Amino acid sequence: MSLPLVGIIANPASGRDIRRLVAHGTVFDNNEKTAIVRRVLLGLEAVGIRRVAYMPEHDFGILPRALSELHGHSLQLEAFPLEMPVLGTSADSTRAAQLLAELEAGCIITLGGDGTNRVVAKGCGTVPLVPISTGTNNVFPTFLEGTVAGIAAGLVARGCVGKGTLQRAPRLEVLVNGVPIDSALVDVVISEQPFVGTRAIWDLSTVREVVLSRVAPATIGLSALGGALLNTTADTNEHTGMHIVLGNGGREVMAALAPGLIKWVQVRESRSLLVDASVQFRPGAGTVALDGEREIELTMNSVVEVRLCADGPFVVNVPAALEEAARAGHFQR
Repeated sequence: MSLPLVGIIANPASGRDIRRLVAHGTVFDNNEKTAIVRRVLLGLEAVGIRRVAYMPEHDFGILPRALSELHGHSLQLEAFPLEMPVLGTSADSTRAAQLLAELEAGCIITLGGDGTNRVVAKGCGTVPLVPISTGTNNVFPTFLEGTVAGIAAGLVARGCVGKGTLQRAPRLEVLVNGVPIDSALVDVVISEQPFVGTRAIWDLSTVREVVLSRVAPATIGLSALGGALLNTTADTNEHTGMHIVLGNGGREVMAALAPGLIKWVQVRESRSLLVDASVQFRPGAGTVALDGEREIELTMNSVVEVRLCADGPFVVNVPAALEEAARAGHFQR
């Protein structure tokens, strides 16, 4: 029987979009990501993980640098790059997740934002994720200390904690003219901007409609807009989604759309969405943004439908995993 394997997908491009210029987001440069990965590796080793596979990248070499900085530590684990071409696009993260699933990894640690985790979720299958936030708008990943993230991921990979410490996230399936095209973890937006361009959505004056996979007030980005509407939309909780139509003549709601960027937004309509419910956007040319980044260009004849699905990726509940491991005596000898 092979030793448990943990995967690491660290996106060197996360947290570098235009919202850094128009808002006040935390800057996670690649030196900081390297430091986080270094602590992740030490956490993994502490709970007995001896095999780590990681996504290769040419931009910075986050994993090799982290390993070199631990040279004097005498690591007992082996960390090796996945055998895959490096394209320098989001497809790298999806392919890395697919390979880790094929290698039967017990857990995948990601460093990035909502966009990074969206493309990882397309390839990871049922392998649970420990997402560490190093992006701009972050609803799906959380601000986790790397050491703790490594410990939790290692415990999950070794089977030291039960499946009760895993939570399945929802996702939003996007269909264009009846054909499934892509999916999002947090939000799908129709923008009047005709081209993908700089990708990031930061100017709501171009946004027509929004679909959220979850409504949680203590978040940032478009999900915060849904949270501000909780008292006006019936039967909405953190486990349901929401459809929001923006436009003049509606009520105004205040939302933190990006770090330090707080705006009053006019909302014409809003309604809660249950799992398996669908929304068909009003027709018109523009672009579809997935988790804050424009990805799909539309024509006047494009019919866009969004469906709230329950079969998103599994995510490790880190506090629950650590508590279960402590009660089972895994931190004692």
